[in-house]
Amino acid sequence: MDTIEKLTEVFKEFPGIGERQAKRFVYFLMSKNSAYTENLLLLVKDLKKEISQCKECFRFFIRKDNEKLCDICANPHTDNTTLMVIEKDSDLESVRKSRLYHGKYFILGGLVPIVEKNTKNMVRVNELVNQVKNQAKLGLKEIILAFSLNPQGEHTDFYIRNELKNITESLDIKISSLGRGLSTGTELEYSDNDTIKNALKNRQ
Repeated sequence: MDTIEKLTEVFKEFPGIGERQAKRFVYFLMSKNSAYTENLLLLVKDLKKEISQCKECFRFFIRKDNEKLCDICANPHTDNTTLMVIEKDSDLESVRKSRLYHGKYFILGGLVPIVEKNTKNMVRVNELVNQVKNQAKLGLKEIILAFSLNPQGEHTDFYIRNELKNITESLDIKISSLGRGLSTGTELEYSDNDTIKNALKNRQ
C-alpha cells in the first residue's frame, strides 16, 4: 500500500467521509505547497497538546493551566437540576447554540449498537451512573436523553433508560427524551436552532 492509499484510509476514518471524499482530501494536500502542509501538521500537534477532556462531562476543551473541568461544568451558574445525555461533542455544540438549555451535559461517547453484548465497553454507561449519583446530591431533577432520531439513537434511549431505572426511581429523577421538532432520521448535530428548541420544549 503506497502513501496515497494509506492517507486515504486515514481520512476514511473521519465521520461521514467515504472513499471518494477521502481521496479528494489526499489530492488536495498534494496540490498545496509544503508551507501549507507543515502548518497543518503543527496545528494538529498543537491541538493535541492544548486539548483536555473534562473529568465530569467528558467534553473536549482547550485547557488553560491545569484545569480539569470545562467551562460549563466549572461554571457555578450552570443549572444542576438538569443533565442532558448526548452522543458526542458536536451534538453539545449544536444544543448550546440554541441558547435554550442551561443545564449540565454528559457525553456518552457514541450510540449503543443494536447488536452488541459488550455495550459498556463501547459507551460510558458506568461513568454516567456515577455522574447521576454525584449530581443528585446537587439537586438533579431531570435527565434529558438527546440522541439522533434513528434506529440506533432510539435503541440507545431505551438502553440508557433501563440502565438508569433503579437509581432514577429511588431518587425520584425524571427521564425525558427530545420531543417533536426532530424528524425521523435526523442527526442532532445537523439540526438547526429552531428544531432543537422545539425538541427541547416538547420533550416527554
